[in-house]
Amino acid sequence: MEVLRRSSVFAAEVMEVFDRSPTDKELVSQAKALCRDYINSRLVQAGVSWSKPEYNAPVPGGKLAEVSTILLRLGDELEYIRPNVYRNIARQLNISLHSETVVSDAFLAVATQIFTAGITWGKVVSLYAVAAGLAVDCVRHAQPAMVHTIVDCLGEFVRKTLVTWLKRRGGWADITKCVVNTDPSLRSHWLVAALCSFGHFLKAIFFVLLPER
Repeated sequence: MEVLRRSSVFAAEVMEVFDRSPTDKELVSQAKALCRDYINSRLVQAGVSWSKPEYNAPVPGGKLAEVSTILLRLGDELEYIRPNVYRNIARQLNISLHSETVVSDAFLAVATQIFTAGITWGKVVSLYAVAAGLAVDCVRHAQPAMVHTIVDCLGEFVRKTLVTWLKRRGGWADITKCVVNTDPSLRSHWLVAALCSFGHFLKAIFFVLLPER
């Protein structure tokens, strides 16, 4: 299935930044590349087929590919534990997928609530899971253009909220320390924080729906 194709040239440019301290712009670019890859994975899992050449973008390579793999594996664990939280996002938020403004505002509201009590890798994984779940909803409802909107929104949120935190940890590669282990006791260091974001997600749903009550 041809979904969110990427160019190897851009991938090489993105990967060069792992050899030095990344800039804000580079961290945001990597965040968006990771988001596209995460969304692509979830579209494939959902059996949603679509092809939009205008969304051509690079496939993560090198160290970024390793980051993407870890992010997806952590996402698998999180979504396995809370399967209903990261599906049918649009229905949970009771929003129309025909308005770019509505989709953007809803996603940013959820993102803001997830990180209300601080930043952890678990919450970052939760953010990507929400983005992918919403993207799947958009494609299923014949609104594939909204995928680009969601990726851009996530990038903007990272720029405003997560860049400083990421820099302190040396960039996205720090997530590789969250090794997925078959021993449940060894997963708690990131899963506890991720599951705590579940409450913030529900709070976000409340605030998104509040104006309509």
